[in-house]
Amino acid sequence: MKKIKIAAGMAGNFDYGDVRKNMKEALDAGADVCHSDAADMHDLRNLQLVGGHLIIKGVRSITDKPIECHFYTETCDRLFIEKIAKAGCTMLVLPAEHFIGAPLAYIINWCHEFGMKIGLTIGCYTPLSFVEESIYDIDRLHLVIHGAGKPPKGEKKWAWRRSSLDLIKRSRALIDKCNPDCELAVDGGMRIHNLEPVVACNPDIMIFTTAIYCHPEGTTVAVQEIRQAIDDAARKHNLE
Repeated sequence: MKKIKIAAGMAGNFDYGDVRKNMKEALDAGADVCHSDAADMHDLRNLQLVGGHLIIKGVRSITDKPIECHFYTETCDRLFIEKIAKAGCTMLVLPAEHFIGAPLAYIINWCHEFGMKIGLTIGCYTPLSFVEESIYDIDRLHLVIHGAGKPPKGEKKWAWRRSSLDLIKRSRALIDKCNPDCELAVDGGMRIHNLEPVVACNPDIMIFTTAIYCHPEGTTVAVQEIRQAIDDAARKHNLE
């Protein structure tokens, strides 16, 4: 059975009051990766100026597991890449719609220079075509599937966009065809009760924040229940 990795996110429902303690509990409970959400003054305005090298440095002091920086931004320079790498970051993930052409080539090379992997995000309503050329040279295709529009049947609010499952399937096919070493990540709106359809699309890693940090029985129980739900779904859909 395939093991799909769990990334513990650090977005809106993560308590930054004690970053190391809160993230350590999730990682000790079985989360495979720390997912540090960072944002500039443009994209993801409710998370402006969080998740950079100082946060990463704090988490690195309590774990040797991978730490990735998911940077919602319009620009990214060599200095930022150098700073997060020195702090202990293992992967930088950037929005595909802002990073194409020659600037992306520089960023890929800078990440490799500093020993980091590089990923690109397909965000809300960004077409998959934005990564048709870069897919050969990136380490992760990261899909943000947060919902919009009408909530799905049976949900009081949106979970993910109606196009999301089709997007995950098309992304899996693109990776398998062009770069099997590239990791497929899915991020946003997933809970224990609704993650099975996502698992059935065969991702490699799933990112959770609210499902971990807002669980009524606490972080440890949340991670354990998520692990069980993912494994059950992977087994049911015969993922190898």
